[in-house]
Amino acid sequence: MTGFLASKTSRILSVVLLAQAGVFYGFSRQENVPLHKPLQQFSLNSATWLPQEDMPLDKETLEVLKADDILSRVYKNVNDGTVATMFVAYFQTQRTGKTPHSPKNCLPGSGWVSTESGFIEIPIAGESNPISVNRYIVSRGDNQSIVLYWYQSHNRVVASEYSAKIFTVADAIRYNRSDTSLVRVVIGAGRGDTKGPTDAAISFVQSFFEPLKAYLAT
Repeated sequence: MTGFLASKTSRILSVVLLAQAGVFYGFSRQENVPLHKPLQQFSLNSATWLPQEDMPLDKETLEVLKADDILSRVYKNVNDGTVATMFVAYFQTQRTGKTPHSPKNCLPGSGWVSTESGFIEIPIAGESNPISVNRYIVSRGDNQSIVLYWYQSHNRVVASEYSAKIFTVADAIRYNRSDTSLVRVVIGAGRGDTKGPTDAAISFVQSFFEPLKAYLAT
């Protein structure tokens, strides 16, 4: 990327200006808030990844997240015993200032330290192109975890926080809606071993992506 948008500051400024334009335009008309199915009713029909339990969030965390609906569920791979946590936070509108919190900001506040971050592409059966998601490795004491996450709106997957903001403004203008979801997967990893857990996280995403996409679609 060259020119004006090559600078991170310039990109942020562009997002802010677009957001201001979208808010100004959006508040002049009533938003189209789509119907939403409760996330607790989502079920994954997989012979490999079986649900174990739902993990309720405490009141303080819920107040910080400000999501309209949340799913936090533990799954287990019956073949090798790998445990994965699926977290989905749904926001029916972002015009009131409620927006997804990036795990890059939330996890350090919980005592986790980032050791590696970047993007990976995951091929999905039924999708013409791989989806691009964030891959984030964090550690706390002797514990290490692989975190994959992305923003999902109207069957669109976005990894970049900046791009997600731009799409929100575009959707507000074009479709008169600003709903979105944050989808996150966490799998524990042993010290020095990140490939195996990353492969397991990819396998887990591949198992639930299409069912979750269909469930979120409105």
